[in-house]
Amino acid sequence: MKTLQAKALIWAMCIGQIGNVLPNVVVPAVMVQYLIPLWGMTNTQAGLLASAYAAGYMLAVPFLSSLTDRYDARRILLLGSLCSGLSTLAFALFASSWLTGVFIWGLAGASFAGAYMPGLRALTDRLETADASRSITLYTASYSMGVGFSFLVSQLVADAYGWRWSFGITGLGPFIMAFVAWRMKPVLPIPKEGHLLDVRPVLRNRPAMAYILSYGAHCFELYGFRTWLVAFWTFVISRHQGDSLPNAMTVSFLASLLAMPASILGNELSLRFGRASAISWIQVISALTALSIGVLAGGSAWVILVLILVYAVTVLADSGSLTAGMMSYAQPQFKGLTLAMHSTVGFGLSALSGWMVGLALDSHGGTQDPQAWLAAFGVLAAGVMLGPLALRLSRNSRP
Repeated sequence: MKTLQAKALIWAMCIGQIGNVLPNVVVPAVMVQYLIPLWGMTNTQAGLLASAYAAGYMLAVPFLSSLTDRYDARRILLLGSLCSGLSTLAFALFASSWLTGVFIWGLAGASFAGAYMPGLRALTDRLETADASRSITLYTASYSMGVGFSFLVSQLVADAYGWRWSFGITGLGPFIMAFVAWRMKPVLPIPKEGHLLDVRPVLRNRPAMAYILSYGAHCFELYGFRTWLVAFWTFVISRHQGDSLPNAMTVSFLASLLAMPASILGNELSLRFGRASAISWIQVISALTALSIGVLAGGSAWVILVLILVYAVTVLADSGSLTAGMMSYAQPQFKGLTLAMHSTVGFGLSALSGWMVGLALDSHGGTQDPQAWLAAFGVLAAGVMLGPLALRLSRNSRP
């Protein structure tokens, strides 16, 4: 593809990705102020509700991403984006309890499974290899940009018009990506032999599996942080009511906004010092930052804010590099299947994270107890530390 065409495609996909991710964190954004008191949920139930999105994604992504080895990924991207928008609108119209919320939000996550990784496949199938690493990083970083706007729009709309309108407005975002997919030129994948969901070739690909498992540790940390960030900062504000602190909407938006430069910076560090080494150091620093937040949860609000913003960088700095590393080792005829394994592990651990953090909070005194937040951030730190261990599998592989 010519340079101009490639650049236009990359930016169109990044804009479409922001639209597709717009519904992504509506539940975490509005659950503390609206859904928990309305539906009488415990923290564990709230964590499960937020995790239903990742669980639905995990269940659907093996099939939907693997289909990109048989069919043009743009077709799956188009359908997944449409279903993502419609299911988010369905939450606005029909969610009336914790149970119906879990069911519909799970469907929304399953729909997004047809959009995120198939979108990455649709992009990389239309780029030259030389364009891939930085393009993948931009695409994955735009995910976090979308999350930032998801936090911002959700809370602004909920405060002005009610929580149902948050889902209604953000549910329009995925239709942007549907339009981008519709305008793409067709590209047929390399024919693949064997069963659609035969994962043995991916499991035998040791370097790719190292990045996939490390990505799972990254997702565990990231999803837990995003799910409970609003609740944590609400706790901080409640302990420092005399201080003029930024509200939860501002903090969650700023934290998400840092994700794009963080991911780009992490990728540049990987290109300079080697992916496995750079990612491992980033994940160790991220774990230490999480523990610092937990230890200081009852202390100075401004120190905590600085640590949150640092954490927002470290928790995302490895994202693009992990996905680029996985893609660099994926066998061409099994690229869709490798993407499926990548997402299944990542979002499976994401679903576990939201629930485990909620469980840690409930078992250590609830969201108003600093010790509970130490336990919560301890869970996140322990999860991400599995990443460097997984990357040891790639030690003797090519960079």
